[in-house]
Amino acid sequence: MSEVDSLAHIQEHFGDIQDPRHERTRHHKLIDILVIAICAIICNADNWEEVEAFGEAKETWFKGFLELPNGIPSHDTFTRVFARLNAKQFETCFLSWIAAAYKVTNGQVVAIDGKLPRGSRDGSIGKGAIDMVSAWATQNSLVLGQVKVNEKTNEIKAIPELLSVLELHGCIITIDAIGCQTAIASQIVIEKEADYVLSLKENQGRLYEDVALLFKDLKENPRAYDFDYAKTSEHGHGRQEKRECWTISDPQILKDLRGFENWEKLLTVSRIHSQRQENGKTSVEDHYHIASITGAKRVMSAVRSHWGIENGLHWRLDIAFDEDHCRVRKQNGPENFSILRHIAMNLLKQDKTSKRSIKTKRMQAAWDNAYLLQVLSGFSKLVQT
Repeated sequence: MSEVDSLAHIQEHFGDIQDPRHERTRHHKLIDILVIAICAIICNADNWEEVEAFGEAKETWFKGFLELPNGIPSHDTFTRVFARLNAKQFETCFLSWIAAAYKVTNGQVVAIDGKLPRGSRDGSIGKGAIDMVSAWATQNSLVLGQVKVNEKTNEIKAIPELLSVLELHGCIITIDAIGCQTAIASQIVIEKEADYVLSLKENQGRLYEDVALLFKDLKENPRAYDFDYAKTSEHGHGRQEKRECWTISDPQILKDLRGFENWEKLLTVSRIHSQRQENGKTSVEDHYHIASITGAKRVMSAVRSHWGIENGLHWRLDIAFDEDHCRVRKQNGPENFSILRHIAMNLLKQDKTSKRSIKTKRMQAAWDNAYLLQVLSGFSKLVQT
């Protein structure tokens, strides 16, 4: 794919964003600013100063397909434009690209979780770090979408907003305890025609108590209820981890759980017992879940996939993109920079021509224009996920 083709595909998906500047102050084209920012963040730039430096280093290359009427924009221009750029419009364009380039297959586990980029906190004006809730296709390591949590609310309000804009038919949605809400379960099953595995904790007091008691009875008397069971073991690097999962799906038992009738398609409750040994220390944990799917092996697989979002997305954003040290803070800047990181993450992760880590791929793209073009080809590919 040529540079001109890359520009055409980026413009196809992101060209309709409204320019927030007055016409008399537009010394640089918005599409040029967007393309330089996307390329720079793919190529190891983690703040606006580095985006400007990358643009200047690659100015001759960019002039081959961008207009650049006044050269490379300054970091102040990038700061001002992305601070004022409508984040909702930018997110809509992101979703348009994902819908056109990637198709999520039935049975895919989609983990929904929040993350606070710590560097977005500005204590001088009493502004806390933004909270971005993301949807992560676990099997193919793809960000499907993200929503910023309103400062005056919490993730309970943001999760339905994110679900509403995603195509999730046939998927299994996993969410931590904060998303274990009857309205969210109903939205997943009815509106999105998907399934759920939701972490159950004390925020659902009566239901949690009943489920914990159910499995306590089962532990004391294994013949008390019909159940399904699965286990996994992992060894390596001085660590041993064993997980066991028990599920109960008998409708005659479940109907006696307090509040059962409020949960759409509640078919299964589960207990996952984890035992970890490392450096001579042993830790033991119990986790409870409710699900609209059945089978201990299937439930445990979905839960393990959800836990993988920490390494698959959050850890990579911190290690490969240095997200927690990014000091972009003005207005919509943190949210828009987060979307740019997710664009870069998706493109780098979906490229299969290089077997290197995401961090090394970023440097490789910065050094090699041909490889950068290969990464940018992800804007046009239709990939089954």
